[in-house]
Amino acid sequence: METRKIRITEADLNKLRKTIVDAMRGEYRNSVYLRELEKELDRAEIVPSREIGKNVITMNSKAQFKDLESGDVFELTLVYPEDSHEGEDVVSILAPIGTAMLGYQVGDEFSWQTPGGSARLKVEKILYQPESAGEFD
Repeated sequence: METRKIRITEADLNKLRKTIVDAMRGEYRNSVYLRELEKELDRAEIVPSREIGKNVITMNSKAQFKDLESGDVFELTLVYPEDSHEGEDVVSILAPIGTAMLGYQVGDEFSWQTPGGSARLKVEKILYQPESAGEFD
């Protein structure tokens, strides 16, 4: 993943810190991805939920992406691990792409390492964001 400054809400930060503590007690305790998420949170700019931009990927946001290699366009919803079973277009924050997409906004490009090499995506649009829908908890 690239080094970057992300913007996240106070509410997401608090829930994500708890998610990390819970994950360290379970199957993810030795996960490099858990450490990557911790690094992202440590360097994040924390914003009150009511002040986060409507074009930023927050937890439970649904965004449209373009694969910069293949040109494919697809949608993903960023969720907490306990909600990752809710459909094929959901991705857990503890998955590499989930950690990578947190805090990016429309127009941003990002990359992350996959088993097959580096992958690059562009955020095309935010289809749903809880904060812009008035959900601030």
